[in-house]
Amino acid sequence: MNPQRRRRLRRGIVILPSAFTLGNLFLGIWAIIEASRGNAWDAGWLIVLAAVMDMFDGRIARFTATGSPFGEELDSLVDAVSFGVAPALLLYFTYFRDSPAEWSWVVCFLYIVAAILRLARFNIEQAGTDKTSFHGLPSPISGACLATFYAFTTTPVWDRFFHRVPLPRAAGWLALVVGVLMVSNVLYPVVPRFSIRTWGGRLSFFLAFAAIVAAFTVPQYFFFPMSIVYITYGLVSTVIAGLEERLPDEDPMILEEPEEMRELDYEAMRPRRDAPFEEEET
Repeated sequence: MNPQRRRRLRRGIVILPSAFTLGNLFLGIWAIIEASRGNAWDAGWLIVLAAVMDMFDGRIARFTATGSPFGEELDSLVDAVSFGVAPALLLYFTYFRDSPAEWSWVVCFLYIVAAILRLARFNIEQAGTDKTSFHGLPSPISGACLATFYAFTTTPVWDRFFHRVPLPRAAGWLALVVGVLMVSNVLYPVVPRFSIRTWGGRLSFFLAFAAIVAAFTVPQYFFFPMSIVYITYGLVSTVIAGLEERLPDEDPMILEEPEEMRELDYEAMRPRRDAPFEEEET
């Protein structure tokens, strides 16, 4: 291959992950615009598409070995918009703008703060490393959870079982809960790698295929309930792991006997005035 053509191909591969990241940003801004116009349905699905773009940009960067500190910082800044600001403004324009509570928008502010802190901590602790679990709820999951809440409330299931729940209050508590989980130490599993060589990999592949089919056929019944299942799974598994492994073997209220104290002879430690002066070696 011509060296000049090879450099152009390499440059195109490097730009590809950033193109997906900027596509994520485009969808996040578009979601904010649609939310301000009162189109909560469209805004929610745009945030979901932004989460899909966010999933692909990291995988493409790892597959092509084009990851860089610049890409990591760009991805975090974009995620702060798409999964922090956009879901918060979606809740504000849908539920809080006409609320009699004057300070209801503070809930949106607190959620945005939690998302930004989550992303900043991720850059320090886990960015660029192989992960078996996330420390705290990932911001794309929390953003998709808030974004698809409105779609789920339009289903017959909500009207049948949860019709008495006030939507603004439910949306506010949901934003606070996922915000706290983002900055918590709760461990959440990563998406497993697919393989057909093992039974576990085949099962993961089958579940992923079923999830894709459900996402395209009944999205209003899939995304919000599955995000709640994921959030609950991480919380419960972390609590169980803490009860099994992190509890002390002995009663922490029982104090150990102090070690034998050795008395110090302060007179012996005090320097003598009549001691001859010794010059230091040079």
